[in-house]
Amino acid sequence: MVFKPKETDYQLSPYTGLTRDSWIAAGEYLLTGMFGHIPSVDAPVVVPRTEHEITYPHENGKVSGLEKEAEYFEGLARSLLLAAPVIHNHPDLVINGICLRDYYKNQILRACTEGDANFVGSYRQLQEMAKGKPRHFQQTVETAALVICLDHCRKEIWDTYEEAEKDLLADFLSGYAHGNTAPQNWRLFNMLDLAFLHMEGYPIDHDIMRDHAQTILHFYAGDGWYRDGHAFDYYSCWAFQMYAPIWNNWYGYEHEPYLAKRFAENSNLLMKTYADFFDRDGFTMMWGRSNIYRNAATCAFDGNMLLENPAVDPGRARRIASGSLLQFLSREDFLVDGVPSMGFYGMFAPLIQPYSCAESPYWFGKSFMNLFLPAEHPYWTATEHNGTWEQLGKTDIKETVLDAPALCFTNHGANGETILRTAKVVKDVGDEHGMWNYSKLSYNSKYPWESGKSVETQQYVLNDMTVGDYKKANVTFWHGWKNGVLYRRQFFNYNLATEMSSLQGVNLADFPVPYGLIRVDKLRLFQRPIEITLGAYGFPDNGTAVSCLEETGAKAILLKGRDFCGREKQMAMTLYDGWDSIQILHSEGTNPDSPKSIVIYGKLERKKQYGYDPYVMVSQVITKESHDDFTKAEIFPIESVQYTDSQCCGGYGPVTVTLKTGAQKVIEFEGMEGNLQL
Repeated sequence: MVFKPKETDYQLSPYTGLTRDSWIAAGEYLLTGMFGHIPSVDAPVVVPRTEHEITYPHENGKVSGLEKEAEYFEGLARSLLLAAPVIHNHPDLVINGICLRDYYKNQILRACTEGDANFVGSYRQLQEMAKGKPRHFQQTVETAALVICLDHCRKEIWDTYEEAEKDLLADFLSGYAHGNTAPQNWRLFNMLDLAFLHMEGYPIDHDIMRDHAQTILHFYAGDGWYRDGHAFDYYSCWAFQMYAPIWNNWYGYEHEPYLAKRFAENSNLLMKTYADFFDRDGFTMMWGRSNIYRNAATCAFDGNMLLENPAVDPGRARRIASGSLLQFLSREDFLVDGVPSMGFYGMFAPLIQPYSCAESPYWFGKSFMNLFLPAEHPYWTATEHNGTWEQLGKTDIKETVLDAPALCFTNHGANGETILRTAKVVKDVGDEHGMWNYSKLSYNSKYPWESGKSVETQQYVLNDMTVGDYKKANVTFWHGWKNGVLYRRQFFNYNLATEMSSLQGVNLADFPVPYGLIRVDKLRLFQRPIEITLGAYGFPDNGTAVSCLEETGAKAILLKGRDFCGREKQMAMTLYDGWDSIQILHSEGTNPDSPKSIVIYGKLERKKQYGYDPYVMVSQVITKESHDDFTKAEIFPIESVQYTDSQCCGGYGPVTVTLKTGAQKVIEFEGMEGNLQL
């Protein structure tokens, strides 16, 4: 069953039809599925597990007791992100015989009451169980969601508590607010706890608050993005850019005006480009960790609107948020027996992290924070519009380059897709999960990343033929954009103990064409013989027509088929210089969209340890959301590739790619060494 809103308004929302009432109905729809698994008002928010190997509670874990309590709190607080705006709008709503307002009021109090069967553990108690070693706990994350929802449901929940009950909750919150936390986005959770306590007249340590806030500010990299750990991902948007504006209103504007001003400036700067991160349908990209949170990434728009002087366009923001909501709620596989799957669409184990439990996906309830805005707010009264997409012509491309977070994304008028290219990525050797999330050569809004082994989608895989050892690119350096070409470098099995000259690598250069990207990459090897493969995007296989095409000096494979929802899909991969062959791989269980998939890939070998063999690999991947035929010129777009060296191997000097349209791109790798950024 999929979500079908009963009330729509295609004058106000010409792209999605969704209104504020539609969003409230969507919240009720999701809560109905969840409360179907809650047998009574006394039962905690625990839903059925569909995965037992990766997610917690881990059956053989040494901290299983802590994990059970964490799951209780995660279910309570994250589901409240959905429930709070619904309760605020419909206080007497009953689902499965349970009044939501009374249920959450009771469960919140029980979760914070020591000795109760649903007690989730105080900070002091958990520290004692950890034998005094300084550590942080999942409960800290959930306290922030709790205080946000308590603030939003003041009339319905918080104000109905007796003073002694408020004191009990405040004491519970204070432990986590002042306690140890993870040294990244988690500091924001402590900041919100402290701010809420301060608003309610409870004592807090203002120096701890200031320490957390200044640290959060200095995670800011530029272009509206914060760095969280080694990488950039949606945590910048659904944590930093949502929690900081709330903190501004609760505490910062009054008590830390300098910090609040900077947080606001950073949010407004993100709004200059963030809308173009989504595609023509408002789809969210599958990229970075915690993909089970899905459309939570749209809450950064809501956060901006909470500021005193927001920069976001309300009509564009709502169009994206509603489009992204429908991206998931319109799929049959999104819910498993009424509960969000542990995947991006359906169940998909390769993207799951061990810090997640069955209730973790309800973090996407952050997207419903738009309901914190009243019905008369411009967000709900402005007419939906599609911004950039309404201005792009049939073959137009808009390219956004953000040097600070090393993000380059292109909006393609021809197919409505957004393609993201990233860098400043460092993962451990063997961390395939991390590489899938961060190290793909490109991410596509309509083709979520696919897992693999010897052949990977949008990843080079190097096989050392001497020992049969497969290596993958675990580090991606950013060089930058020049004359329409993006330059990066990847190393295979990068580690600090080995000098760069003794690491296998590849210099990356790519540029957009109407339906995709052309790659002109250069091998950077010190040891042979090797074999290298490069896959296109994963193609959902629900009955696929495969065609092989050739033109002088180039080979291509064309796929025509449909995705899980029956929508028409089309993909072509074309190989030019440097490649030995083009092949296809049939796979099962590796694609987030469909159980079966096909990967087109190129393959090459370099056998001699030393010798002047071809260095440059030229390829193209294009996609279309229909079965309308690509033209021959679109599948084979290159008129010529000119090299500086007479052997035409690309060992040195510029490489000039001339397209059949007459456009030229000059690729020059010399000088990259002086500007490689992580």
